[in-house]
Amino acid sequence: MVVKYFNQKYIISMVSKNQIKLISSLHQKKFRQSLNLFIAEGQKVIQELLDANFVLEHLYQTESLFSDIIGDKKTLIEFNDLKKISALTVPNNCLAVFQTPNPKPIIEKGLLIALDDIRDPGNFGTILRLCDWFGIEQVLCSKATVDLYNPKVIQATMGSVARVNINYLNLKPFLENTKLSVFGTFMEGENIYKTDLPNDGIIVMGNEANGISTEIEKMINRRLTIPRFGNLQKTESLNVATATAIVLSEFRRG
Repeated sequence: MVVKYFNQKYIISMVSKNQIKLISSLHQKKFRQSLNLFIAEGQKVIQELLDANFVLEHLYQTESLFSDIIGDKKTLIEFNDLKKISALTVPNNCLAVFQTPNPKPIIEKGLLIALDDIRDPGNFGTILRLCDWFGIEQVLCSKATVDLYNPKVIQATMGSVARVNINYLNLKPFLENTKLSVFGTFMEGENIYKTDLPNDGIIVMGNEANGISTEIEKMINRRLTIPRFGNLQKTESLNVATATAIVLSEFRRG
């Protein structure tokens, strides 16, 4: 099929069964890791990754986009084919396959975020957006934290993944040996609104259901709390991404 955009001809191609199989496999962590590939969807997210020099494997689009990409790196496809490879319930107009980059070395300077077993992709992606907003360049993840290249995480970051350095590691020995102060959020601790907060340190955010694990709790030397102001004091906890936003705002406010 041939279509025209602004008097230019574009050939719509079929997505082969092998391509569908490959791209669909990238919805699963084990295949992303074995192939060192991941997918990103939506023009904004893809453009952010391209601008950050992520290596493009291939781009699939339902309309003419990304004029800077030339040659055989992009394919115009029908929307029904995009639905077959998309990880979204309602697909966007483009999907790209990128090579997974190697993580950069950890720099123990300034403020770092450590994520202790964050499981929800939406929470993880939102936290990375918050880190980008508040200028947090280093995020440390426990090995049980959801995979950075999960399509839902990539989508939730809205491109911030391109500007934050993320490393997966065993948190306990790292926190044991760091020279930075280690902060954690708890139901009981120093009132974050009344505490002098430094410009350097590691802020640990815990699992959605269980908070900071007992093992990691022992590594924390500054316990902080976000006080409740409701009359009934019935709310058990804050969403971890919401709590991260409050904590980072207070640290940056000084």
